Parts: sequence; structure tokens; C-alpha cells
Amino acid sequence: MVSIKEVAEKAGVSLKTVSRVINNEPGVKESTRQLVLRSVAELGYLPHAGARDMRTRRSQIIGLITDEIATTPFAVNIIKGAQDLAWAHNKILLIANTDGDKQKEDVAIRLMLERRVEGIIYATWFHRAVEIPDSIRGQPLVLVDCYSDDDLFPSVVPDEVQGGRDATEVLIEKGHRRIGFINLTSGVPAAIGRLQGYREALGAHGIPFDPTLVLNNESGQTDGGYEQVYILMSQPNPPSALFCGNDRTAMGAYQALKELGFRIPQDVAVIGFDNQEVIAAYLRPSLSTMALPHYEMGQWAVQYLLEQNNEWRKQEKLKCPYIVRESA
Repeated sequence: MVSIKEVAEKAGVSLKTVSRVINNEPGVKESTRQLVLRSVAELGYLPHAGARDMRTRRSQIIGLITDEIATTPFAVNIIKGAQDLAWAHNKILLIANTDGDKQKEDVAIRLMLERRVEGIIYATWFHRAVEIPDSIRGQPLVLVDCYSDDDLFPSVVPDEVQGGRDATEVLIEKGHRRIGFINLTSGVPAAIGRLQGYREALGAHGIPFDPTLVLNNESGQTDGGYEQVYILMSQPNPPSALFCGNDRTAMGAYQALKELGFRIPQDVAVIGFDNQEVIAAYLRPSLSTMALPHYEMGQWAVQYLLEQNNEWRKQEKLKCPYIVRESA
């Protein structure tokens, strides 16, 4: 590797002058600065990052620790959003996908701290409470798609209530009054929030809440949606529209409705949640759905770390937009 001494010898200046130019410090004549920069380019000199970091206490690296978002097709946009904004500020992400393994997580944290990351993003692939490792509690930290029960750390999550409310509003505006809701696993934040939004939308339009129209797909998978539709549509007064807690549930609902002889959306309208492109865009008819703001959450997290704002909010909630397709 080319040394700073070789750059100084080629430019005919002192080591201190080269150091000032490389670090963009004042006190160097412009002609000398350009001479040093030409020598750097011709020799292919690269500054020693470790030495620079010790001097400036800035590594230009943001750590991102996650359970599974790097391998989850729709949640991976958290990484994309964070990376795009980091690049815009000449910083890079150091990403560790731990697969939920505590030992891997501990190693990832240690390696990131050794590399003096400027902050850590702790992200999960679905909205839930997490326990923050003690080793990063004193670091600049932001949580993505998760939160801590002790409320000591800033976090950014989807606005589940708004998402549930808006999905139901779309169906009401289409003229539906009996709207079935196949929710997610009981008790998870997304299920609680979306049910609240569903009930709020019904109440705002004077539609009584009917508990027989609400079921939980505990697995969150296609088979669960298929089974729950058979239950809902067997009622004496079945729903004319279905709000599904995720797109996999909606995919199962499509199959059941087809077998039962119902057309989508002519007989039964369907709205999903998540906007998993590999599902929603390729069902026939294509699935209208609510999108999770993964990309925006990733960007929000990096922006927060860049600003290092002392006035942090306990939890930022980002809007889930409605994606219009054909099923509603």
C-alpha cells in the first residue's frame, strides 16, 4: 500500500502538509493542495480509516442489527431505505442478520462496537416488543418495527390503527356494511391496532360491531385464511367484503371464495395488508392492500441517528398507504 510518506516525497512537501490536505484542513495554499491531490491520485493513496476514526471519532458507519429482515422479501425494504439515506450522507451500513440467534447477536454487537459505529439500528421483521441487549443501551440507538417495554428508546413503527381504519373505510365507501375481518395472531401489536382501526371505521359510519364477523388467523398463513373464509361465508347473512390481516390470508381467501362460487370483487370485495408484491400484484384479480412503510421506517431511523436530536419522541408511527388494485 502507498504510504503518506511516498505522497509527500512525490509532491515535494512535508508529511504535515499532506495530512492537512487529506483531512481538508485550512492553512494550505490552493496550488499546494492541488499538487498533493494530484500525487494522491497518481499513486492511488488511500487514507488509513482506523487512524482517521481515532482522530475524528467518526467511523462513517451505521450498524443495523436484525433478526430476519435481510431474508424477508417485503421487510428487506427497511435495509434499502436506511442504506439509501446513509449513502446520501457518505456513510455505509454494517448489516448483521442474526436469524434470531442470541449468540450471533452478541457477536454482531461486539464487532460493531469495536468498529466504532456512529449509531445502531435495531430492527425486526414484524411489529413487536423486544428486549434490548445491555451492551447497546448506552449507544446511539433507534428501534425499527419494534419497541421496548421500558420506553427508554426511540422507535418507529407502522400506524396499525390508521391502516385498519383506512382499509375498512375503503370498503364502507364502496357500499359494504357487512365486512368480515380475518385478523392476525391474537395479541400481537398489529392485530390489536388493526382491530381498533376496523372498529373505529365502523363506528364512524354508524355500523354496529358484529363479533361474529371477526376471526383470527393464528398462523398468519394461506391455509388459515382459506379455513376462516369458509366459516364466515357459511353464516346466514355472510359478509359482502373481507378485510384480511395480511396478503397470505387474502391468498387463502381467494381460493375459498372461488371454490364457493363467489366472484371477486363483484360478489365479495377483498383487501389485504402488507403489500407483498409477489402475492398482491400477481393474484387474479390483483389484490388491493395496505402497504407497510418499511422503506420509510429505514430512512426515518438513519435520519434520527444523523440528527442526534435530544427531543426524541417515544414512538413515531408512520402511515400505511392504501395500494389500489382490482379486488376492492
